[in-house]
Amino acid sequence: MQEDALSERSAAVPTDPWSGLNESGDGLTVDNFITTVMSQTVNALRRVTTLPYARRFGLTVSEWRILALMAHARSMLFAELVVQSTSDKALVSRTLRLLEQRGLVLLEAEGPTPRKRLTCSITPAGEALHAQVIPVARKAQASLIQLMTPQERRVMYAALKRIHRQCLEVDAKSGEDRTADD
Repeated sequence: MQEDALSERSAAVPTDPWSGLNESGDGLTVDNFITTVMSQTVNALRRVTTLPYARRFGLTVSEWRILALMAHARSMLFAELVVQSTSDKALVSRTLRLLEQRGLVLLEAEGPTPRKRLTCSITPAGEALHAQVIPVARKAQASLIQLMTPQERRVMYAALKRIHRQCLEVDAKSGEDRTADD
């Protein structure tokens, strides 16, 4: 009888800090904020998964990210590359210069003004390096994804995409508000 009461109580207690979460987030601690959990996870993934294969091919994580984006697009404007990479302009600029020095990307400025458009293109050497790295990267990423069941994968993918879409919508709306106030 006592065991039944104990199992009923444990069944009613949420197994994680998010299951019973109310709208105001009562009881949610900083270490369980979605931003904290995701940052910790992303940083760990970068260290344990991406960094080893990037280093193996003589790349930093930022160089690999930019090279992979360039391999997919072949050519794009600097401003678009900044958006696609989700990095700040300074990091993208430094990374592109390093990749250019190694002959992996080509940077071409349009116009003589300080606000010139910069077109970034991957070179044949960049494409060749990407072709070597991408199978290793895919295998490393797949090994982590396969830690989850197919149902967990679907749920996680859908949830992350939904959160990302919501963030983009809020960001776009706040951009509209800033423009209206100017």
